[in-house]
Amino acid sequence: MSGTRFLHVRVMVITLWLLVFGMSPVLLPAANAAGQSVTTESSPEAVMEAFRQKEIIEGKAVRITDREKQIIMFAMGITLLVLVLATASLGISMVMLGKRVFVAHMIFAGLSVTLAIAHAVVAVVWFFPF
Repeated sequence: MSGTRFLHVRVMVITLWLLVFGMSPVLLPAANAAGQSVTTESSPEAVMEAFRQKEIIEGKAVRITDREKQIIMFAMGITLLVLVLATASLGISMVMLGKRVFVAHMIFAGLSVTLAIAHAVVAVVWFFPF
Protein backbone atom coordinates (compact mmCIF):
# COMPACT_ATOMS: atom_id res chain seq x y z
CA MET A 1 0.00 0.00 0.00
CA SER A 2 2.85 2.38 0.78
CA GLY A 3 4.35 1.74 -2.68
CA THR A 4 1.29 3.08 -4.44
CA ARG A 5 1.15 6.02 -2.04
CA PHE A 6 4.79 6.83 -2.85
CA LEU A 7 3.94 6.63 -6.56
CA HIS A 8 1.03 9.05 -6.13
CA VAL A 9 3.25 11.51 -4.27
CA ARG A 10 5.87 11.33 -7.03
CA VAL A 11 3.24 11.91 -9.72
CA MET A 12 1.89 14.93 -7.84
CA VAL A 13 5.39 16.37 -7.35
CA ILE A 14 6.23 15.93 -11.03
CA THR A 15 2.91 17.48 -12.07
CA LEU A 16 3.45 20.44 -9.76
CA TRP A 17 7.02 20.84 -11.06
CA LEU A 18 5.79 20.83 -14.68
CA LEU A 19 3.08 23.35 -13.90
CA VAL A 20 5.44 25.74 -12.13
CA PHE A 21 8.34 25.54 -14.56
CA GLY A 22 6.24 24.92 -17.66
CA MET A 23 4.14 28.03 -17.07
CA SER A 24 7.00 30.27 -16.00
CA PRO A 25 7.59 31.75 -19.49
CA VAL A 26 3.92 32.70 -19.59
CA LEU A 27 4.03 34.31 -16.17
CA LEU A 28 7.23 36.26 -16.73
CA PRO A 29 7.17 39.35 -18.96
CA ALA A 30 8.30 38.59 -22.49
CA ALA A 31 11.64 40.01 -23.54
CA ASN A 32 13.35 40.30 -26.88
CA ALA A 33 16.96 39.36 -27.68
CA ALA A 34 18.28 42.69 -26.35
CA GLY A 35 16.67 42.09 -22.98
CA GLN A 36 14.13 44.88 -23.33
CA SER A 37 10.50 44.29 -22.59
CA VAL A 38 8.23 43.95 -25.59
CA THR A 39 5.48 46.52 -25.82
CA THR A 40 2.00 45.53 -26.84
CA GLU A 41 1.59 48.71 -28.86
CA SER A 42 3.56 48.60 -32.11
CA SER A 43 2.92 50.19 -35.44
CA PRO A 44 2.47 48.13 -38.59
CA GLU A 45 5.60 49.72 -39.99
CA ALA A 46 7.66 48.41 -37.08
CA VAL A 47 6.28 44.93 -37.59
CA MET A 48 7.09 44.96 -41.31
CA GLU A 49 10.55 46.34 -40.62
CA ALA A 50 11.28 43.33 -38.45
CA PHE A 51 10.47 41.07 -41.38
CA ARG A 52 12.52 43.16 -43.82
CA GLN A 53 15.58 42.90 -41.58
CA LYS A 54 15.34 39.10 -41.68
CA GLU A 55 15.06 38.94 -45.48
CA ILE A 56 17.02 36.01 -46.88
CA ILE A 57 18.94 36.45 -50.10
CA GLU A 58 18.50 33.42 -52.34
CA GLY A 59 21.64 31.70 -53.54
CA LYS A 60 22.24 30.30 -57.02
CA ALA A 61 21.30 26.80 -55.87
CA VAL A 62 17.82 28.00 -54.89
CA ARG A 63 17.09 30.03 -58.02
CA ILE A 64 15.73 27.81 -60.78
CA THR A 65 14.67 29.17 -64.15
CA ASP A 66 11.39 28.16 -65.76
CA ARG A 67 13.29 26.18 -68.40
CA GLU A 68 15.06 24.14 -65.71
CA LYS A 69 11.73 23.58 -63.93
CA GLN A 70 10.21 22.32 -67.19
CA ILE A 71 13.15 19.96 -67.76
CA ILE A 72 12.82 18.57 -64.22
CA MET A 73 9.07 18.11 -64.64
CA PHE A 74 9.61 16.42 -68.02
CA ALA A 75 12.13 14.01 -66.51
CA MET A 76 9.74 13.21 -63.67
CA GLY A 77 6.93 12.68 -66.17
CA ILE A 78 8.98 10.31 -68.35
CA THR A 79 10.07 8.34 -65.28
CA LEU A 80 6.47 8.20 -64.09
CA LEU A 81 5.32 6.96 -67.50
CA VAL A 82 7.97 4.20 -67.48
CA LEU A 83 6.98 3.16 -63.94
CA VAL A 84 3.27 3.05 -64.85
CA LEU A 85 3.98 0.97 -67.97
CA ALA A 86 6.19 -1.40 -65.96
CA THR A 87 3.47 -1.75 -63.32
CA ALA A 88 0.85 -2.44 -65.98
CA SER A 89 3.03 -4.99 -67.77
CA LEU A 90 3.75 -6.80 -64.50
CA GLY A 91 0.04 -6.84 -63.68
CA ILE A 92 -0.86 -8.16 -67.14
CA SER A 93 1.83 -10.85 -66.97
CA MET A 94 0.57 -11.83 -63.54
CA VAL A 95 -3.08 -12.13 -64.65
CA MET A 96 -2.77 -13.31 -68.24
CA LEU A 97 0.36 -15.45 -68.08
CA GLY A 98 0.16 -16.60 -64.47
CA LYS A 99 3.64 -15.40 -63.52
CA ARG A 100 4.53 -14.86 -59.87
CA VAL A 101 5.51 -11.20 -59.93
CA PHE A 102 3.15 -9.81 -57.31
CA VAL A 103 5.88 -8.33 -55.10
CA ALA A 104 7.58 -6.62 -58.05
CA HIS A 105 4.16 -5.37 -59.23
CA MET A 106 3.44 -3.86 -55.80
CA ILE A 107 6.89 -2.25 -55.59
CA PHE A 108 6.46 -0.61 -58.98
CA ALA A 109 2.92 0.46 -58.05
CA GLY A 110 4.21 2.08 -54.86
CA LEU A 111 6.97 3.87 -56.74
CA SER A 112 4.46 5.02 -59.35
CA VAL A 113 2.07 6.45 -56.78
CA THR A 114 4.90 8.15 -54.88
CA LEU A 115 6.31 9.74 -58.01
CA ALA A 116 2.82 10.77 -59.16
CA ILE A 117 2.21 12.58 -55.87
CA ALA A 118 5.63 14.25 -56.00
CA HIS A 119 5.05 15.26 -59.63
CA ALA A 120 1.69 16.81 -58.74
CA VAL A 121 3.04 18.68 -55.73
CA VAL A 122 6.00 20.08 -57.67
CA ALA A 123 3.71 21.14 -60.52
CA VAL A 124 1.36 22.98 -58.15
CA VAL A 125 4.19 24.65 -56.23
CA TRP A 126 6.14 25.73 -59.31
CA PHE A 127 3.47 26.50 -61.89
CA PHE A 128 0.17 27.23 -60.12
CA PRO A 129 -0.36 31.01 -60.08
CA PHE A 130 -0.86 32.19 -56.52
